[in-house]
Amino acid sequence: MTETEQFLATMGPRITAAEIALHNGDAGPRIAMWSRAEPLTLLGAAISGRGWREIGPIFDSLGQRFSDCRSYQNEIVAAEASGDLAYTVALEHATASVGGAEPKPFVLRVTTIFRREDGEWKVVHRHANAVEDSGEVVGRLAPPPSPTAP
Repeated sequence: MTETEQFLATMGPRITAAEIALHNGDAGPRIAMWSRAEPLTLLGAAISGRGWREIGPIFDSLGQRFSDCRSYQNEIVAAEASGDLAYTVALEHATASVGGAEPKPFVLRVTTIFRREDGEWKVVHRHANAVEDSGEVVGRLAPPPSPTAP
């Protein structure tokens, strides 16, 4: 098994469990996955922060806003682990309630960077943005652009 396969076998289920918990209102598992050692950055779909002093409260707030997770899938687009660093690029497909509204499906494009600390993978960066409802097809799924005629 390669380093990347070992990383995904370990972290894939943890990521999924943490995100399902968050989307059901419990930020604890996501918070537990994050490092407290700088540098830490969050470029979230809704709110961003730098350093644990900012990021921790953001996750608490998100946990209070989400509920009623009906589904969650972490579709890994790319990943690699080498030494003490790893990353995933994924599409997160979820259906959940935000702010008490009726649960709705949404998709986030997410890049996450991990650092191994004391033998355990910890998140040090997450960047997420929503895939618009416009029918936009994400990078690897989109056909190449058609050449324009002169």
